[in-house]
Amino acid sequence: MAVEIPPLVKTSRLRSRGGLLGECIAEFLGTFVLIAFGCGVVAMAVAALPGSGRAATPTTIFLAAGDWLLITWGWALAVVFGVYVAGGISGAHLNPAVTLAMAVRRGFPWAKVVPFWIAQLVGAFTGAALVYLVYHNAISAFDQAVPGPKVNGHTNATFSIFATFPAPYFHGGVWGPLIDQIVGTAFLLIMIAAVIDLRNQAVKANLAPLIVGFAVAAIGMSYGANAGYAINPARDFGPRLFTYAAGWDSLAFPGSVAGVFSDYWWIPIVGPLVGGTIGILVYDLFIGDVLTVRAEMAELPEPGRTRPVRTVDEDEEY
Repeated sequence: MAVEIPPLVKTSRLRSRGGLLGECIAEFLGTFVLIAFGCGVVAMAVAALPGSGRAATPTTIFLAAGDWLLITWGWALAVVFGVYVAGGISGAHLNPAVTLAMAVRRGFPWAKVVPFWIAQLVGAFTGAALVYLVYHNAISAFDQAVPGPKVNGHTNATFSIFATFPAPYFHGGVWGPLIDQIVGTAFLLIMIAAVIDLRNQAVKANLAPLIVGFAVAAIGMSYGANAGYAINPARDFGPRLFTYAAGWDSLAFPGSVAGVFSDYWWIPIVGPLVGGTIGILVYDLFIGDVLTVRAEMAELPEPGRTRPVRTVDEDEEY
């Protein structure tokens, strides 16, 4: 129901928020919501549910696919609500890879790219801080219950609440996780481009955030286990900064676990930035350019048809 809502601050004092500042504030809050719910659901799965007596043991996590589905759907809903919160002001990028892709191919002003990135990073850092504030007792109890190895009393399991790391089967290699992040983020941008493209079968009735959330869930289910499907530099780097400040030390920076992986912190940044750019280019090459040509020709056949259908009357004229 639409109602007229009076501003908390006098309108004259809000003028400065009408431009880039307001957009950055929206990106901050949207990313904050994204991380608060996204990292929050991982905190539930890793520390809160086991520690609350709702699992088989105080350290029981990831014994079934259902644990992973809890996380993938939690992150999907986090994206949905983050986009709904910020979408009307900034377009709700909430992701430096999305911002870069929109600048490369959708006319987003390059002057806004770095301010958006900063707002997203600060929002992600703050969201992680909130999750820690709410769940630090559960995190501490889990770290105490789990045997080593530990860094400053913390385990890699509780670090995974906030940021990502690669699976052991990569044996510390760089290319496997990097390719994984490129592929996952490329798919994300392909789906976003398709959802918002009014020339295509664009989502109507303000359901685009929900469909983007479904896309994130699909990526998590299909490509999540390799490296935690960060697919968003701010989503990983902001919480990683927080965990470093909160005592996870080398697990966060440089992102190392002895004998497993080392210096991982840069991969969830570079991979998504590269993948997002590739994704938007792939969409435009295979879909966007075709839609442009059809619009120029003013010939829009039904999906699956290669030419317009002639009517009987048109045939008789000849």
